[in-house]
Amino acid sequence: MDENGTNVPAEVKGWNWGAFMYNIFWGIGNKTYLPLLCLIPVFNFVWIFVCGFKGNEWAWQKNDYKDVATFKAVQATWNRAGLVQFVITIAAMILYFLFFAAMVSSLINYSHD
Repeated sequence: MDENGTNVPAEVKGWNWGAFMYNIFWGIGNKTYLPLLCLIPVFNFVWIFVCGFKGNEWAWQKNDYKDVATFKAVQATWNRAGLVQFVITIAAMILYFLFFAAMVSSLINYSHD
């Protein structure tokens, strides 16, 4: 039992990509407002991981789901969207750093010619 007196089933606990990547929007959509703490600069870097780890529990506590299957169906959409956004973000970061490294290398080679 949690601090609110709500039992959180073991099947509900676990990582939530939607809560991690879309923390503020996910929190509002799931009637849990702790993800709004992600608006605090610097603190937000740590808090996004807390949202990812605790998101399912918060959503279960704040919503009135009939059963675990319904909960998982709702969160599956958030998880897919969050995972896709995570992959796109990592790919964009890799491409950015490769482009940046190529530009720096090009400038260094140009200055030595």
